Order: sequence, then structure tokens, then C-alpha cells
Amino acid sequence: MKPFQIRLTTLSVIVLATALFRILPHWYNFTPVAALALFGAAAFERKWLGLVVPLVAMFLSDALIGFHGSMGAVYFSFGLTWLLGLWALRNRSTATRIAGASVASSLLFFLITNFAVWYGSSFYPQTLQGLMSCYVAGLAFYEGTSFFLNGLLGDLFFSGVLFGGYYLLQQRFVVLRPARY
Repeated sequence: MKPFQIRLTTLSVIVLATALFRILPHWYNFTPVAALALFGAAAFERKWLGLVVPLVAMFLSDALIGFHGSMGAVYFSFGLTWLLGLWALRNRSTATRIAGASVASSLLFFLITNFAVWYGSSFYPQTLQGLMSCYVAGLAFYEGTSFFLNGLLGDLFFSGVLFGGYYLLQQRFVVLRPARY
């Protein structure tokens, strides 16, 4: 196998395995979704594969979990998070940049998905006050947990595992280090 194929296969297996964490029992919203988008943007040499492979993994895990009405907002925020990763992690994936991109992706996901819940909802009035009520409800605790806080912690945790784990693999297996042009 050629070095590029080894890196691509390794990254694809890591992404697929991480996406499958979504089917295991977990705290509400504590998932690897944003981390997959950021990791894909930073780790894949061919950037389009860094979008396609995580999207396919997400779709497969959604097929196992079950599809829902606000999936468009989730996939839209996934795409924007991938773009954020391309921009924020373009030169170097330092711990500070990864953490900053993770926090920004959590905010992005929260704003987009809660807007989607509000838009056209019969539960929230279609006013600015109704939108703010929807955002406040997303921050609130439900059965002892906060959707936003769990999303933020999940993004930071899974980003740390993906980026840190892959860094350690690269230190052990030279073939996983990106090709120099």
C-alpha cells in the first residue's frame, strides 16, 4: 500500500469509528459531530475527502440512529464547521487553535440548530422574542443537563481525542505524517 492510501485508510477508519460513538448511550448532545468536521478539515491531505468521509460517516450513523426533521440544520452546521476548520486550522493545528475552533463550532451549531427549531414552529412565536425564548430553552437544563454545555464539552473532548490521538499515531508511525510538497 502507498503512504497516501495508508493515511487515507487510517483517517477513514478513525472517522467512521468516532461517528459510531453517536449510537452508544451518551449525555444529551455530547457527540463527536463538530470534532469530525474540524478533524476532517485539518487531517485529510485532499480537503474534499476531509468533508466527504466524515459526511458519509455521519450519514451512516444517522441511518442507525434514525433520521429527524432538523437534520438539514445539523448538516448545514457541519459544513460550516468544516469550513471553519479549513480556515482556523489551515497552517497548524495547535491545541489553542483546535480549542478555539471547537468552541466556535459549538456556538455555530447551537445558533443554527436552535434557529431551525424556532423557524416555522408552532411552539415558539415567530418573533424576535420567540427566537430568544428558543435560545434560552436550549441553554436551560433538562433533566439535570444542558444541551449547550454538553455540546461544548463533547466538541472539546472529541476534538482532543481525535487530534491528540492522531498526533500520537503520527509520532509512532512515520507513514501517517503528511507528505511534504
